[in-house]
Amino acid sequence: MWDKLEQINNRYQEIDRQMAAPEVASDPKELQRLAQEKASIEDMVSIYREYRAAEKSLEETRGMLRAEQDDEMAALVKQEVAELESKLGELGEQLKLTLVPKDPNDEKNIIMEIRAGAGGDEAGLFAADLFRMYTRYAQARGWNVDIISANESGIGGFKEIIFEVRGKGAFSRLKYERGVHRVQRVPVTESSGRIHTSTATVAVLPEAEEIELDVNPEDLRIDIFHSGGAGGQNVNKVATAVRITHLPTGMVVVCQDERSQLRNKTKAMAVLRARLLDIERRRQEAEVSTQRRSQVGTGDRSEKIRTYNFPQDRVSDHRISMNLHNLPRFMEGDLDQLIDALATDDQAKQLQEQLA
Repeated sequence: MWDKLEQINNRYQEIDRQMAAPEVASDPKELQRLAQEKASIEDMVSIYREYRAAEKSLEETRGMLRAEQDDEMAALVKQEVAELESKLGELGEQLKLTLVPKDPNDEKNIIMEIRAGAGGDEAGLFAADLFRMYTRYAQARGWNVDIISANESGIGGFKEIIFEVRGKGAFSRLKYERGVHRVQRVPVTESSGRIHTSTATVAVLPEAEEIELDVNPEDLRIDIFHSGGAGGQNVNKVATAVRITHLPTGMVVVCQDERSQLRNKTKAMAVLRARLLDIERRRQEAEVSTQRRSQVGTGDRSEKIRTYNFPQDRVSDHRISMNLHNLPRFMEGDLDQLIDALATDDQAKQLQEQLA
């Protein structure tokens, strides 16, 4: 780590020299490029230099301990040594974090998609429970939740629900929720009282801005139709539901929750943009060839990131082998302890990759 930090510090000094050169000062594009590179490592270099300065002070202060001095002075020097050692520890942790590349999507709003997987009606009820859990979590953090599309099952569950979460840092926290969630419990639909296992899939997509993705209007087919859900007389008399089909991919997005055709269209386009941008990112990263596959798999019981075991009052995250109890509280949106652990694990893995 220290060799890498020293290289970055040397590069920072080199950028300063280049920016002072007459040929660069007269080239606005090159000057801007260098200024951006300098800004991207400035915090890291600042902390690194502070660490080296504290390290030097600690060495000098320890040298004072070896010199002859009275007890009172020795006590003061020992106290300063302890303070400098503590400072070095804190700065070292900060430096580790600066080496972890920041996800450019972390501060974005998100679109979440929850779908019932294996397990029939119970899977739909579990999907509804997950939606409620994330809604409670968002409310606790002061974020806004807005349903875009919902396909309900007959007993209060969801076959599918798509919703937007708007708030600072939404993606940075909820990105760890993407994957297959498994529940083990006695369902309300089961009269014999035996434990049932079912799944739901969760996809988390950062909201795409128009400048990030140019969607050709000629690639879209937009259909307007009457909503099929609750909504009173307005549903029957006014066609407000919107179906957008992206012709090159065959992707279809439907939104009918709003009474306004314009709002339904805006929401549907937001989902479409997020999905298309997600596909493009995955294509560029060469991770998978189909949209959202790495996030949600097939929904089979064996593909899981987390298990919610109600009889044992336990939630287990299989990625970090972490078990938490008080499951009812967790289902009320108390997710921070687990999300913090997942974020720490993710940072450690990224740091290891950076230092490899």
